[in-house]
Amino acid sequence: MSVQRSLFDEVMVPTYNPPEIIPVSGKGSRVWDQEGREYIDFAGGIAVNCLGHCHPDVVEALQEQSQKLWHLSNVMTNEPALNLAKSLTEKTFADRVYFANSGAEANEAAFKLVRRYAIEQHGEDKTKIISFTRAFHGRTFFAVTVGGQEAYSAGFGPRPGNIVHCDFNDIEQFKALIDDDTCAVIMEPIQGEGGIIEADPHFAHEVRKLCDQHKALLVFDEVQTGVGRTGSLYAYESLGVEPDVLTTAKALGAGFPIAAMLTKEHIAACFKAGVHGSTYGGNPLACAVGLKVLDIVSDPKLLEQVTVKSERLKEGLKTIGERYDVFSDVRGKGLLIGAELKPEFHGKARELLNHGLQQGVMCLVAGPNILRLTPSLIIPDKDIDEGLTRLDAAVKCMVSV
Repeated sequence: MSVQRSLFDEVMVPTYNPPEIIPVSGKGSRVWDQEGREYIDFAGGIAVNCLGHCHPDVVEALQEQSQKLWHLSNVMTNEPALNLAKSLTEKTFADRVYFANSGAEANEAAFKLVRRYAIEQHGEDKTKIISFTRAFHGRTFFAVTVGGQEAYSAGFGPRPGNIVHCDFNDIEQFKALIDDDTCAVIMEPIQGEGGIIEADPHFAHEVRKLCDQHKALLVFDEVQTGVGRTGSLYAYESLGVEPDVLTTAKALGAGFPIAAMLTKEHIAACFKAGVHGSTYGGNPLACAVGLKVLDIVSDPKLLEQVTVKSERLKEGLKTIGERYDVFSDVRGKGLLIGAELKPEFHGKARELLNHGLQQGVMCLVAGPNILRLTPSLIIPDKDIDEGLTRLDAAVKCMVSV
């Protein structure tokens, strides 16, 4: 059966508007479409494919588990889930792990946890959640309300209440918002959808201090920054600020759906049996994959190379920017990189993405003005260089229009 892009418009709910190409296979940092055309993958499934496509060790882990056990009801536990949870607690600040299927689900669990903990420990009035403008925490109704982008939460009726937003990195505004009724502060160490904006270390430390003063929990959304993306296993390590709760997804499964919420023992204790749950959370297939991914990515040599590859990619973007006078800034940490278009090219990030596809390179955007790159953490240097060559051609096309 021949499958064409037009079938999407016939059978799919139109929440997306994909391009005409349909990828059918991938290996490492290269992808091929139905016509056999090759693309360098600088998108990585939006920071998901941390080990590229079809990494042999991950494929082996999935195949091995697929011959043993696929699924159990959440009445029972399983070996892969326990092994992955043990590895996550050994490698992070956390004592306890809750498994889900996506970043939005992990965040939903975190938001419910902090509210319940605060109410149990401090009373019914301690429910305020502080988030940040331009933040993104997923697409559930609670998550888009906590997120700081109005476009994602508008048009669905009454929203969950007592959620306020602060400008990112504005400590004076934050001081005016936090009080003893605040149950939690939700923060991305680097805002991804919001434009690849890093948390200022002083700001993050002050937020931590103020959370402690007001007995509020600090939640780090590391759905995009976690599992090696910034050059450390989780971004909080290099930031030097330890959260009370952390959410992780995307790269944890290297393309297989899995997510987790991590927290301390005394906080986890308020999620008693039956309070929250997930049918597929802790699925044996997903957890077997996640354990293999975590083993590979936590290697210090791999994490060191993320920083090296980051500099190679950033320098290439700066060279392209200077050649065509097109980027006002190239920023980010590790292999979470944003190139901001100059004012005369504002609104053209999506156009540049499409030119990239025509030239054989897959990229992302972070809003209308920022090109976002989140390639595999182990992308070979030759693929970085070839991808930059193709991106150069795409930029040339954009500025020539």
